[in-house]
Amino acid sequence: MSTRFRPTALALACAALLPPALAQDASSATTTITVRGHYDNRVGSSDAASQGVIEGELLKSRPALRPGEVLEFVPGLIVTQHSGDGKANQYFLRGFNLDHGTDFATRVDGLPVNMPTHGHGQGYTDLNFLLPELVQRIDYRKGPYFAGNGDFASAGSADVVYLKALDAPLAQLTLGGNGFRRGVAAGSAAIGGGMTLLGALELQRNDGPWTVPEGLHKRNAVLSLSGGTRERGFSLSLADYHARWTATDQVPQRLIDADRADGTPFDRFDSLDPSAGGTTARSSLSGEWHDDGEHGRTKASAYLIRYRLDLNSNFTYALERPTDGDQFKQDDRRTVWGADASRSFSHTLATLDARSELGVSLRQDRLQVGLFDTVARQVTTTVRDDRARTTMLGVYGQSALQLAPRLRAVLGLRVDHVRHQVWPLDGADNGGRASASQASPKLSLVAGPWAKTEFFFNAGRGMHSNDARGTTARTDPRSGDPVDRVPPLVASRGFEFGARTEALPGLQSSLALWTLNFDSELVYVGDAGATEASGASKRHGVEFNNRYVPLPWLLFDADLAWTHARFANGDRIPNAIDRVASVAATVRDLNGWSASLQWRYLGPGALVEDNSVRSRASLTTNLRLGWRPHPRLEATLDVFNLLDRQVDDIQYFYASQLPGEAVAVDDRHVHPAEPRSVRVTLQMRF
Repeated sequence: MSTRFRPTALALACAALLPPALAQDASSATTTITVRGHYDNRVGSSDAASQGVIEGELLKSRPALRPGEVLEFVPGLIVTQHSGDGKANQYFLRGFNLDHGTDFATRVDGLPVNMPTHGHGQGYTDLNFLLPELVQRIDYRKGPYFAGNGDFASAGSADVVYLKALDAPLAQLTLGGNGFRRGVAAGSAAIGGGMTLLGALELQRNDGPWTVPEGLHKRNAVLSLSGGTRERGFSLSLADYHARWTATDQVPQRLIDADRADGTPFDRFDSLDPSAGGTTARSSLSGEWHDDGEHGRTKASAYLIRYRLDLNSNFTYALERPTDGDQFKQDDRRTVWGADASRSFSHTLATLDARSELGVSLRQDRLQVGLFDTVARQVTTTVRDDRARTTMLGVYGQSALQLAPRLRAVLGLRVDHVRHQVWPLDGADNGGRASASQASPKLSLVAGPWAKTEFFFNAGRGMHSNDARGTTARTDPRSGDPVDRVPPLVASRGFEFGARTEALPGLQSSLALWTLNFDSELVYVGDAGATEASGASKRHGVEFNNRYVPLPWLLFDADLAWTHARFANGDRIPNAIDRVASVAATVRDLNGWSASLQWRYLGPGALVEDNSVRSRASLTTNLRLGWRPHPRLEATLDVFNLLDRQVDDIQYFYASQLPGEAVAVDDRHVHPAEPRSVRVTLQMRF
């Protein structure tokens, strides 16, 4: 990968360790945080009951095993992992097994994270480059009701906003079991002309509980320059991330329950292919400018991303190639560029007060993506190798109208156009061009408040794009059989009724009843190099979210969600989880002490269409204790899986064949959650 956009570690370290005398006062860039300010979901703050803001202060109160788990602060969203800490997480929301990100759009510091036409899966969302210490807030939305959201946002979206200034430089060291080591240095300083320079550097090592050590090596750096004010200003950012690891993929339950063919015991943390794993890298350059004046707000941004993934996996062991094993490589190399611009302004429309916004977004991915059979990461056969170009253009407009003193409407329309071009490099006749457009109307009605209670109705059309290779394919790359092409865009339609109340002192509650239908759940299966067809789907459910502050230093959270997910023919949707829940108690800054205890429940779900095999539910408990003996010094103890429960991060049901087995066996395949582990963090501010 080219390094022309990579900032040097030296520059970042210098910026991170700038003396406190030069540190910029960040009061103009951040909001004073209180316990109640952990969530900004107050009455009158949003257009839907399932929309809200998570303040960065809350992220400091709970432990996260991996960076992507910061998204678990989004009510109803569960984040797991099934193949090594360098690979994208597995996400679950509203009855979707989102795989590695399809149908949940994520941005970090203004840059899109989802990758279309990805080597491993459509919409692949790798958040391992995220730096929790820099998160200012997370803006989240669920459902296809928001005109500003385009591809991958049908189930929801999250925008992770980074700080541009810190109140003091910091140095942080975390040590834990299984070889876990993590160091972070970050800081900011005023450099003249009203500008601020911020730098952060992260280094991490981890072996995990696996029999074959994970050997994760990760480096991560951010450098930003910002200037101006909240009303009018700009920012420029450089980021660079690289990781390598050895993965322990999911293993069959029959082997855990019995022994190996030679009679030796098999531990659930053992590996069947010790050479699985890979490397990944992401470098970016981005810029943003905004002007919030008396006549409206204008915002423009642009970005350039270089990305690489080399992933080696083995999920069926010896089913396809008994002699060499079934390991395969997925390779993805791409350059992404894009830009976004919007203009919002106040006006009157037919005597009604209105606030309107117009916006446009453009993104292009130029990539080379391949699938190869491998042995110990060495390529033996090319299954498919392509160059591709995907261009996405979206334009939208929306207006918020004050229909009456206690009735507001938001009407929006978004139009998206996608164009795919595929050039096979392996000689196959699977190239070509495909394009499609879709118009997506949106509507929200907000009534109230009455007695500190408001009501919502939301409706909208959304979509996700399909992998470019599936839209131009003529033959299956392995069998050579003819295949049907898939549409470039797949439409979704959603509705939601909701309410939010603060009628009881100290308690903030929201309730959402929602439905979401997809025309098709066609996906490109990177593991097979082909498109997997499934029918139309229907989902509906209930979400109940609560925040209770009985005392200024005490916060209780309780998020409960239930989902009914089916294909249009009545079959179950595999891996659609029926129920999820999260309950937490948080104590903040009580005589220098803080603590949190969180229970997370991932309910059961069908693993096959006829519901004859179901996943087992899991309940995990995480604990954090913090002590601040001095305003500039803090020590933290994190205990993950406090009760040391033997649960699984992910469960699948499919056919595999172990070495020595005569035939394939349909079986449950699991990736265990990590056992109880402890990490200790010491943070010093200068």
